[in-house]
Parts: sequence; structure tokens; C-alpha cells
Amino acid sequence: MAEADLTLHDAGGGARDKPDRKADVFADLGSPVSPLRLRPAATPSTSSSSHRRAGSGPLIFSGASSSTTASSPLTNALPTGNICRVAGAAAAAAATQPPRARPAVLGSGTGHYGHGSIMRRGGGATPARTSGDAAPLLHGHGSNSSRSRSPASCPAPAPPATSGGLQEITRAGNEWYKKGRHADALRHYDRAVALCPDSAACRGNRAAALIGLGRLAEAFRECEEAVRLDPASGRAHGRLAGLCLRLGMVEKAKTHFTLAGSANQSDPAEWQKLHEVEIHQGRCMDARKIGDWKSALREADAAIAVGADSSRLLLALRSEALLWLHKLEEADLTITSLLKLDDASLPSTPTRVSGMSADSYVHIVQAKVNVTFGRFDSAVALAEKAKLIDGVSSEVEVILNNVRLVALARARGNDLFKAGKFAEASLAYGEGLKYEPSNPVLYCNRAACWSKLGRWAKAVEDCSEALRVQPNYTKALLRRAASYAKLERWADCVRDYEVLRKDLPGDTEVAESLFHAQVALKTARGEVVSNMKFGGVVEEIISLEQLQDVIRSPGVSVLYFMATMNKQCAQITPSVDSLCSECPALNFLKVNVDERPLVASAENVRVVPSFKIYKDGTRVKEMVCPSLQVLRYSVRHYAVSSS
Repeated sequence: MAEADLTLHDAGGGARDKPDRKADVFADLGSPVSPLRLRPAATPSTSSSSHRRAGSGPLIFSGASSSTTASSPLTNALPTGNICRVAGAAAAAAATQPPRARPAVLGSGTGHYGHGSIMRRGGGATPARTSGDAAPLLHGHGSNSSRSRSPASCPAPAPPATSGGLQEITRAGNEWYKKGRHADALRHYDRAVALCPDSAACRGNRAAALIGLGRLAEAFRECEEAVRLDPASGRAHGRLAGLCLRLGMVEKAKTHFTLAGSANQSDPAEWQKLHEVEIHQGRCMDARKIGDWKSALREADAAIAVGADSSRLLLALRSEALLWLHKLEEADLTITSLLKLDDASLPSTPTRVSGMSADSYVHIVQAKVNVTFGRFDSAVALAEKAKLIDGVSSEVEVILNNVRLVALARARGNDLFKAGKFAEASLAYGEGLKYEPSNPVLYCNRAACWSKLGRWAKAVEDCSEALRVQPNYTKALLRRAASYAKLERWADCVRDYEVLRKDLPGDTEVAESLFHAQVALKTARGEVVSNMKFGGVVEEIISLEQLQDVIRSPGVSVLYFMATMNKQCAQITPSVDSLCSECPALNFLKVNVDERPLVASAENVRVVPSFKIYKDGTRVKEMVCPSLQVLRYSVRHYAVSSS
């Protein structure tokens, strides 16, 4: 059915050729996409400007019987909102109106328009701006604050949401975002996207909240969706470019920064960051080629600091450099941060590293770190994953074979060790070292075999090699200290146990081993050790003669002058007891000045708490009301010097 021209008149009879103001439309319809509501039919006596004949019935049918005196047959009833062409007076009245280039017509409710949509004749109708696009936009990293000029429209939700409702949701999300409450902001933006999934503005807001939460992979998908929905939006391109910069996608960032610039949404500062990231990344890869790992680490850190803080490639380059520099804990932490990225949902990076694709190289570095820490099964799985990604790379094939052989050698050595075949086990571990010559786990395992075979010097040698690669390898340090004790190299033994004592302050076995090593060292030096005992409590001095006997004895003695009712003494006494346990080679003594005033007077003590440290009968340190930090430092200093 052809659509009839709809001419709108004001109360004074003057014709208008445009729809009602937006506020009026919303007041009447409730939503720009709601079905057209029926007003009560005007009677001929009250509507002098009506164009229909009396008794002809309403032009817009509701689908039910009318209360007017005449109505069309039910078989001819039209759907709600359709306009019927009326012959006679209505047509004649329309003919008297001045011609219009594009008269307003009321849509039939088909296609992309709801019942009652206002369209222009003579071409495709332009959908009304959605409330989601009218909502304020927030920008994330690398985006600009200006509005998109071509907002995307969205279909009507069911039930339809009012423009004000969507705006209120978005406004609430914006307030949470400004306060840094990104999780709360995301909850509101999720509701906005559910109401208007085809709005680039809503998608962009959600991406900004996800970026604030560090969920970059999800934010990347939202940014790409926003660009797809509104390709002309400079804001959407700018936000996506900034995110690509953080993820190290240099070429993709260039593309979207360029598109953002064409819409006057490009930020020169972001362009500068991208340029610096590209330079530092190139230098890092050049340094890697020649084995200059310090330079490679420096350039990777510089690129990350500039803005590519979530680049998988740069994090892998950094981790590999740290491995070669024997900074294994840092390398492992870097890989851990890499694992937080959902790389499966991110596009591949076209860069190649030593013949490997960037994605394959990332998995290879992860495999190397896992091998170094003895996580052999995980290393094999990661190397196999790299092979699946880049099956044509010979470098990946070689590394995968090496990882498999090292894992097999370790497993075989462990089985032989459990069976008590220590010589064969040492050979198996040695076979693994042929493929991974700097693996600290294999060195430490072989040292255990040498210890079982009584070859203490070989055990020390392998433990030292493991510690050269991984200085904080506690198990290797324990085995070397025990081997030093068997070789009666007491000075070296005490040195290793003192390091372990700092790393494992609550380990009584280490403390006791250190004590016995210190006693043995003093004995070897010809010193008197009759008063030394392990794990003793703080000894209380009851006479001046007892005090003089103790401080004249060889070694280090710590005198603690205290008073029972003194608050500072009550606070520091537990720490003195703790230090006594931590430093078993030192003699700890306490004097209650209220009960032993003569002893306090002989030592010229007038303020408590006070501490005096004697070494071989000579006072070397005196502290009055020291802080706990100063006390600990002083006691440990003389504990080390007494070794």
C-alpha cells in the first residue's frame, strides 16, 4: 500500500513539515521506537482542522472496534500505526498545501523501523540517534576525549529502554569510573551494552573499564567491536591504537593512530611513545642476535617503561636476557606476568625472532624458564605448543628435542637414585647436562649422588656450579654446607650456614648446624668453647663475680640491663629471647637492676633498657634504649665477626 503524506498542523492551523521536538515525541511515545499510541479521536465539533469526513472513522486503527458512529469493516482493519489514503476532502485538502521537497511520512512499521517512525520521502530514512550514543564517553589508554561524529544506531531492546534510562546507567558508570572504581563502572557499562549492543559508545566505555581492571584481552575485543560498529569514530580508533601500543602491536597501533588522526583524534604524545617503543624493541632484538644480554635487557626495559608494558614479545625478550644473566627469579617473575595475559584471544604478532614466529618464541622462552626451575613436564608441553604454532621452524624443532632429552634424563636419574643406584644416576644426570649445560637442578641432583657415594669434593663442585647459575638455590647451598662439614672446611661451612640462617630464620636444624660448625671452627682455631651451648636461654646474672667470669670468657657476650616494671623493657625482652635463639654462638645475659643494683652500679648503668656487648673480655659496643632494628643489626654483626 502506498504511503500517504502526513501533514502536521499546530493549534492555530499553520502547517509544519517536520516531526515534533524530541522532548515532545518522548513525552508522547515514551521511546523513539515505541509503538505509536492512540489519542482519543477528535469529534467534528471540536476539530475544525480535521481532514477526514464525518463518520468515516479514524485514520489510525487500533485493531479493536471504534467508539465512533461509523467504522470500516473489520476485514479491512489495518495494523496499528498505518496511514490509509483517504479520497475526497482529505485528498483535496492535501492538494491545497504548498509543495514540499521531502514531506514527512509515517512509516509502516516494517524493515528497521518500529511502528510510528517518522521518515522522509524520497530516500532512505535516517535512524534517530540512540541514547547510547548520546551518553558521555570515557576514554582509556591512548584515546582522546572528543566525541564520535558518526554514532552507531542500535535496534530496539525488548522491552524497550527509554533514552533517559540508558543515559542514567551510563552516567552512573561514568561516576564510578572517575572515582577509580572500575569494577563498579564495568557493572553499569555491561548493562548499557546489554540494552544497546550495537552502540560503539557503549562498547568503548566498557573497554575503558576493562583497561582499568587490567583485563586487556577483553578490552581489545571490545575496542575492535567499537571500531567495527563505527569505522569513522576517531575516538574508537584512538583507544584501540593505545591498547595496541601497550600490547606491543606496533604495526596495528600505527594503522589505528593514522585512522584516528584522519578524524582529528590522534594524540602526538602517543605517536612519540609508539616511535620510541619501535626503536627500543629493534635495538633489543639486535643485541640479542650478538648475545649482548645486558643491552638486550636494558632496551626491553626501556620499551616496557615507555608504554608497551603488556607486550608478550618484550616480556619474553626480557625473561630470556635475565636467564642468560643468571637472574632466574626475575626471569620467572617476568614469565608469571606474561601468563596473566590471555594470549589465546589476541591476534598473532608478525615479528620473527631467530627464525621463530613471535608467538612460538614466547612459548620457547617459557619452556626454558621451566626447565631451569626443574618444571620439566611443563617445559615439554610449552615447547610442543611452540611446535604446533610454528611447525616449519628448525630452531623450534631443535629446542623441543633438547627439552625432551633433558626431561627424559632427569626422570631416568630420579628412578635410579630411588633404586639406590647412585653411580648410574649420576651418569644419567650428566647426560642431561650435555643438552642443558647450565641447568642448576641437574647439577644439584648429581651432587646428591656424589654425597651418597662419599665423594664430597665432587659434591661441592656441582653445588657451586648450580649456585653460580642460581645464587639463591637453597637446596644446593644446604648440600654444599653439609659437604664442607664432611671435608672439615669449617670456615666455608659456617659461611654457607650463616646465609641459610638469614634465608631460613625459623629452621632449627639449620640453626643447630650453624652452631656446631661455629664450635668446630673455634676449636680448630684453639679457642675455648666450654661455655658454648646450643639453644640456651638468656642467662640471668645474680652476682658481680658471675658477670666478670662470663665477660672474660672467649667469644661474644651480650649483656641486657632491664627492669621488670619498665614498659620499654617489656616490649624489647621478647626480641632479646628471639635473638638468643637466632645467634646460638653468642652468650646472652640479663641483669635486673631492681634486684641487682650493685651489678648495675659496677657497670655504670642508670637508664634501662641498656645493652653492652663484650668480645673476648673487651667491651666493643654499648647501646642505651636502642631501637629493635639497631639492636638486631649490632647483635648479628658481632655474631658474624665471631665466626
